[in-house]
Amino acid sequence: MKQNPGKEEKKRLPPEKENLFLVVTTCQNLAEAEKLGREMVDKKLAACVNIVPGVRSFYRWEGRVQEDQECLLLLKTTLEKKESLLRKLEEKHSYEVPELLVVDVAWCNPSYVDWAKNVTEM
Repeated sequence: MKQNPGKEEKKRLPPEKENLFLVVTTCQNLAEAEKLGREMVDKKLAACVNIVPGVRSFYRWEGRVQEDQECLLLLKTTLEKKESLLRKLEEKHSYEVPELLVVDVAWCNPSYVDWAKNVTEM
């Protein structure tokens, strides 16, 4: 495989130490989503947060099927910050039982991984 001139090959960590994690949660409104998202980036617990407003959710709560408009948050974090991010989200979230899903990203652009690690370092 040809090397891209001008780009040096970087030594990579084992995949389990290099991967990013995608944390997914929902919020009751845009104001809460923005507040949580900004705080997680400000505290360097997430490299990037995307907010998807207008998500329609159906779920069972207290014996009844509920339907709500929510905002979806997609938070990208590193192995080193994952547990702290989850604790902070659970602490700050307005829901009694917040949805906190963690997806181990199977592959990510190595330059993005490097950037994410850099911006979340203390």
